[in-house]
Amino acid sequence: MSGYERALVEHLLPAVWDDGAAYGIRSPTAPDADMPKGTVDPKTASTLFAHLADIRQGWATCDLSLEERRALFLRYALDWPDDLIAARDGVTGRAVRYRIERGVGKIAARLNGTTYVDGYEALEAAA
Repeated sequence: MSGYERALVEHLLPAVWDDGAAYGIRSPTAPDADMPKGTVDPKTASTLFAHLADIRQGWATCDLSLEERRALFLRYALDWPDDLIAARDGVTGRAVRYRIERGVGKIAARLNGTTYVDGYEALEAAA
């Protein structure tokens, strides 16, 4: 499966730790609730369950640093804000945002079958 954008990965990450989170996740391809219901072809049905399986596999197999894993867990499993994560880890809020940015990017790249390219390293190399 391909086409995992950062926003979708961020949307799905809470389901890695909380099975109940899936009930609050709406499939991006689902029609609005007020739309008339029609028949569904199982071959073209929602990809939500595939996304949930993929995000769990991505978390388990992605090459993340301990700091990235911890920041992602604290943000998406425990819903901690940047400043609380920063205080816990003894770093700046900017460092926390960087870790989350990299972690989400690495998982998205893993799910898309591509190599992660760190945008910050590319900016530094260009300078």
